[in-house]
Amino acid sequence: MNVLESSWHSFWWVLPLLLMVLCCIGMRGRSGSGVCGFRPWGTDSRNLLPTDSAIDILDKRYALGEIGREEYEERKRSIRHGME
Repeated sequence: MNVLESSWHSFWWVLPLLLMVLCCIGMRGRSGSGVCGFRPWGTDSRNLLPTDSAIDILDKRYALGEIGREEYEERKRSIRHGME
């Protein structure tokens, strides 16, 4: 057995430790609350609340870019017309 093989066996734990540290550093900037930035299942990144009105939800979807301006204006008119 040469020197390189014997030295690797005593430092085998370095690579997994390094990978775990890099994983945590890489995930640190992710949004969310949980281990390494992962959110629990079933949570919504838009932070919609049960008390949000239809207009509030529409505003959030438009701000996030989920819908375009034309669709936003059309749905907003529809919601306001339905409230009257």
